[in-house]
Amino acid sequence: MLKQTLFATLCGLALQTVAGSEQPYAPFSAYQMSQQSEVALARSAAPSSISTHATIEVLTSKGYEVAIKGDNEFTCMVLRSWSAAPNPDDTRYAPIRAPICFDPNAAKTVVPAEELRAKLGLAGKSPDEIADEVARQYGLGKLPTMERVAFAYMWSASQILGPGAGAWHPHMMVYAPHYQNQWLGNNPVGNHNTPFVLGAGTPYSIVIIAVDNKLAIQAASTD
Repeated sequence: MLKQTLFATLCGLALQTVAGSEQPYAPFSAYQMSQQSEVALARSAAPSSISTHATIEVLTSKGYEVAIKGDNEFTCMVLRSWSAAPNPDDTRYAPIRAPICFDPNAAKTVVPAEELRAKLGLAGKSPDEIADEVARQYGLGKLPTMERVAFAYMWSASQILGPGAGAWHPHMMVYAPHYQNQWLGNNPVGNHNTPFVLGAGTPYSIVIIAVDNKLAIQAASTD
């Protein structure tokens, strides 16, 4: 009887582990911020001449929603770990807070994809499922076509970009559709001195260009 009970317990734990693997993320509370803090952090992504006039989106349990409507066609938001899909480690790293301010073109073309990634993450989709669904919807024309270069600021000194990465450097994100890292000289990803490409060869290829650390912007205190 003891052996049967132990076997049943182990089977139950195994089933729980399998079921848990389908929901690989922390609870929503691990991603949640007060609206005031999230707005301040989002605005720290770019110089105040841009961010104080930008539309600000904040994360809710249903996805991103507009908290402040701007008047300069920029959109600032704080990306969470789902934006790193399909990277398995970063996508599951709930502390990620990536403040970013998209220029008008990126606000129209990149923001919808980021909103979709967040909704898929909140629905418990795996890193691969998130990446695959974004690619599928782009192929079906449900996401705006990336036809030309777009830009985004990531100058926040308060950003957390991944396990062990911390704030890294303030940098520009240049969305160059289908760009290849080899065209920049195959600079190592994460390089501190030379540009490199993330998502090479995809519609959302990004050239990362670090800027002077003196340009880093501290998020305004909300205390």
